[in-house]
Amino acid sequence: MPLLRRRSAVFSALLASLLTLPLLPVASPAQADAPCTRVGRADVPGAQHQVAACLDDLTTAGTVASGHTDAADWAGLHSAATRNPGGVPGVQIDGYFPDTSTANPTHGWNHDSQFVIRLPKRWNGGLVVAGAPGNRRQYANDFTISDWVLAKGYAYASTDKGNVDLEFYRDGKRPGDAIVEWYHRMTQVTVAAKATVARHYGRSARRTYAMGISNGGQLVRWALENHPELYDGGVDSEGTLWPPDNGSNALVYLPVALRNYPKYAATGDPEAHAAMLRAGFAPGSEFLWDFNYRILWDGTQRRYREEIDPGFDGDLEAGIPYCQSGTPNCDTDYDYYARPRSVHQAVRRASMNGRIGKPLITVQGTLDTLLPIKVHGDAYASLVRSQGMAWRHRYYRIDGASHLDLEYDLFPDRMRPLLPCMRTAFETLERWTAPGGGHQPPPSATIPRQTSGDVANTCALS
Repeated sequence: MPLLRRRSAVFSALLASLLTLPLLPVASPAQADAPCTRVGRADVPGAQHQVAACLDDLTTAGTVASGHTDAADWAGLHSAATRNPGGVPGVQIDGYFPDTSTANPTHGWNHDSQFVIRLPKRWNGGLVVAGAPGNRRQYANDFTISDWVLAKGYAYASTDKGNVDLEFYRDGKRPGDAIVEWYHRMTQVTVAAKATVARHYGRSARRTYAMGISNGGQLVRWALENHPELYDGGVDSEGTLWPPDNGSNALVYLPVALRNYPKYAATGDPEAHAAMLRAGFAPGSEFLWDFNYRILWDGTQRRYREEIDPGFDGDLEAGIPYCQSGTPNCDTDYDYYARPRSVHQAVRRASMNGRIGKPLITVQGTLDTLLPIKVHGDAYASLVRSQGMAWRHRYYRIDGASHLDLEYDLFPDRMRPLLPCMRTAFETLERWTAPGGGHQPPPSATIPRQTSGDVANTCALS
């Protein structure tokens, strides 16, 4: 039996066994006016530790004040003008699965593989599962995804992916182990959340969707390729791509940017500019290069290189924020294609192949300057087509959006935020996967930049 099919069979059997467990006895509400009709015992299958709370509001409008989220986890992911719903009562379960790494300090637990599960009082029968973007923690999607789907009636679950923060690469024994763990944790929290939902509401979820931003979008792609039996579809927002062959990736284009941007910024050097464009950065994104150079590129290059190629021994541990080109072992001069075969094998372990087993909608901004759309979104859409799966995929290139919606706030006259398009994509996915065949979404397209109306909260994908 092929490996993928064997894994699917194993997880299908595990899920079936969890969903047939008896319902837990109902506990009395914590207080007379509590909004929860049944709190029950916090009993997420497989969790090593868990705590349940009955909350008047599961959205960030309430959880920031109650201490059931951390606003620092989702900083910069949405525009300051984003409007969010609130007032969703229900049960929140926080906890962690067994793990040997201890980088996540949330709740003072100092334990990785933390999760959050939210169970609204008024449930629509669905479940949305997400993984944290970047190296953030389990609350990173609270403002962008959780608030919005809870208000629609969905239960919600998210994982910290099993290793967090700036030195996530220290987790694991082999190069690539930390990233591979992300995939396991996404599957783990999905299976556990499905069982928890069935126990809490007395029936299984009718539909389950995967949803994620950046590295979270990467998890959505992997999940629909490797465990489509767990989901009805997914929304991948600006997901990271590690191609299975020797195609370009972050360790290819980021050193080019770190070498050439300073020359371009200082003198307008046309050769440096041309090198940036050849590496995959979009023409017209130049006004975003300085922000990304100062805030994002260097740390991203160094930390992912530490994960994929620790033998290169760059300068991260020495505390040098920007080494000079030409310095021995400087990440600025990193040449992925010249590195040993073991480095390329580590990338293949983390890679995707495009063979999605359920409907997937991808949205990415044309001005994405951390994960250039040519290298990530366009290349993944090509992989999907090469597998004959384009009929299950819609790809919307959002003109004028970049990687962080914070960038829209910096340049509102030149950009648009991506979050409203991700939310529209989710509603499109709901219609696409509706019982009875659903409604076919608009064809894949580049969506012109919206310049009027409520840009921070609306997006049309047709």
